[in-house]
Amino acid sequence: MEREVIETPSAPPRVPAGQARLIAQAAMVIMLGQVVSRVLGLVRETVISHLFGASGLVSAFRTAAIVPTIVYDLLVGGMISAALVPVFSDYVHPQRRQELGRLASAVFGLAIVVLSLAILLLELAAPLIARLLGGGLGASLQEETTQLTRIILPAIFFFGLSGVSTGLLYANKRFLYPAFGAAVFNVGIIIVALALSPLMEIRALSWGVVVGAFLQLAIQIPGLRGLRLSLTSLWHPEMRRMALLYAPVILGIVVSQVGIAIDYNLASRTGEQSRAWMQAATYLIQFPLGLVATAISAAVLPSLSQFATAEEMVRFRRTLATGLRMVLVLILPAAAGLLALATPIIALIFEHGAFQPYDTLQTAQALRWYLLGLPFAAIDQPLIFAFYARKDTKTPVLVGVFSVLVYLVVALATIRPRGMIGLVFANSVQWASHALVMLVLAHRRLGLLRGQGLLLALSKSLLASTVMALMAYGTAKGLEAFVGGGLLGEPLIVVGAGGVGFLTYTLLILLLRSEEASLVIELVKGLMARRTFTI
Repeated sequence: MEREVIETPSAPPRVPAGQARLIAQAAMVIMLGQVVSRVLGLVRETVISHLFGASGLVSAFRTAAIVPTIVYDLLVGGMISAALVPVFSDYVHPQRRQELGRLASAVFGLAIVVLSLAILLLELAAPLIARLLGGGLGASLQEETTQLTRIILPAIFFFGLSGVSTGLLYANKRFLYPAFGAAVFNVGIIIVALALSPLMEIRALSWGVVVGAFLQLAIQIPGLRGLRLSLTSLWHPEMRRMALLYAPVILGIVVSQVGIAIDYNLASRTGEQSRAWMQAATYLIQFPLGLVATAISAAVLPSLSQFATAEEMVRFRRTLATGLRMVLVLILPAAAGLLALATPIIALIFEHGAFQPYDTLQTAQALRWYLLGLPFAAIDQPLIFAFYARKDTKTPVLVGVFSVLVYLVVALATIRPRGMIGLVFANSVQWASHALVMLVLAHRRLGLLRGQGLLLALSKSLLASTVMALMAYGTAKGLEAFVGGGLLGEPLIVVGAGGVGFLTYTLLILLLRSEEASLVIELVKGLMARRTFTI
């Protein structure tokens, strides 16, 4: 049994340098794919706003587009980390490769059947789906939502098979192909939207989703070489174990998707453009969330699982705390920068074509309220992964149910007086409630907050981020008075003020002697180091 070590808050324990370096390198590999995907995602959103603005038709498309996401998350998405990767990993050894091919073939075969049946049923239920998700839209927009949904539903087939491929490739430590799947998905939407929107208008976006989903699957096919896949069977004994592993997770996904559906329905009742404004703001939130929280969470998960299995809880706590401190030192300045530069960033990215200055102001207002919950959503991801690593999937699910109830209470209390902003605030409260409950439970079960330097890291990063936000905001106002807005002024304001904010934060976090600054440097070293990765 490991001896407990008493550490002071001023000297948080570090994971070994080699392990920290591996975590940093793994995070950089994932971040690279995230960066490319997010940049192309911004291009996609810019194209959509340029072609269609923030009209009711865009809200209809957003409503239709959530359907394949819900179905994918329910049938495949949550299974990748909970069941596919763990079970596939048991068969990656050379002596078991033939059995891996049989297992994977059975999973693919069953997925094809289930996904095809799901698409058929959803095509028949498209009008009902449009009413459930867009009940506040007018009759004509609900009819358009129905047609957009029917076009977009075949994307579920490609999304589902792509998810199975991702699980299989991850188990074989082939990361390159799935890493860029989301990037080619965005490319498909961009190309089809630009090419077909003059002929099909808003329906070109739905066709773009289908093409993008196909490309997301196609890019992974080369990585499946040598696995001897065939569609001769729909069953394998190990599929029972997959189902048992996934069972606790699916309830959480159902609860989450019910919450999303309610959010969409309530948003449709606050105005036809509200969904489009909220979606644009949400995308900006997702950029740092995916780049920072998702990458770092995925990087620490293998180590957490290893230490949990070996019951090395001191190292488990240190590794989890390392991940949380890294998230804090990166997500807080990101939130501060978005808060200070919300309007110029949105104007630069979205205010083109049909997207008007009024849309920019409304989107910026939504973004600022979303930012209240961003840090909580960021630290929530590694906390959830920590419970999964300990084979506890029930606790995050129960906390998820509680947080959805919190959202409903806040949303119903604020939607009438505040409209769209009430819903955005309710989302932030939901993220905060989930993260805080998970943090309290982690502390009670793991002693997470004891001597791990989390509060010290939070204090330093919060101080540096506050000064950064003030400097960035002041610089933006000065540049705006000097160069104005427009095609030339907006990039200068964002780059100039953002650069001042970045330098301010970097200088302050180093002057404060933040331990996490060295971890960020490890990330950079991980990108530059010439080390071998199985891709």
